[in-house]
Amino acid sequence: MKKSLYLLLTLTLLLGCRAEQQDIRDAIERQRNDYPQSTVQDVYKSFYQAHFGAEHMISDTSAVRAYLLYEVEVAAADSVINPYYEPVGANSAYVRVYLRGVNEGLLSAEQLADAFIRSAKPSDMPQQAWADEWSRIVQTMRETGWEIDDEECAMLTEAAQNNYAVHHSQAYRNAYHPHYRIVRKDIFDNEFKHLINKSL
Repeated sequence: MKKSLYLLLTLTLLLGCRAEQQDIRDAIERQRNDYPQSTVQDVYKSFYQAHFGAEHMISDTSAVRAYLLYEVEVAAADSVINPYYEPVGANSAYVRVYLRGVNEGLLSAEQLADAFIRSAKPSDMPQQAWADEWSRIVQTMRETGWEIDDEECAMLTEAAQNNYAVHHSQAYRNAYHPHYRIVRKDIFDNEFKHLINKSL
């Protein structure tokens, strides 16, 4: 009986690990397909946001609102058309909500700023947990044939060991001009998704 239970638990864990690995692989492939100019740094940023949300950005809520209004104007003049929203990482509790929706009148800047601020929370994830996760992501990238610069990878591994956030790479910014805010998925689903989807 104990042996059967042990085998069942082992099988459940193995299947769970395989499913998680496939989710990581799918997220990496999505990044490559949607943003072919991405570097390893941009993959790191996506998965980091999936784990930590926007907490590393929030300190002064007045400044957050002011900068969002400024960036809305920048995005309005941009020739690159971003999506309305997209997932980050694999099975994340967060989404990127692009300023396109604000500029098209689907939601207000104040609504997005408020959701962004409410989505921020102190992280309780231990440093080693994120470092281990990043190591699995890098291994999966190598398995899928992603070209990885060793120097860049070493820098990002050190960042992961300290739970540090990074910016998008310059190549990514030049190609895609990203203008978005990170919002908790439950907030997005309840407050924004229907407003955006009715325009699609």
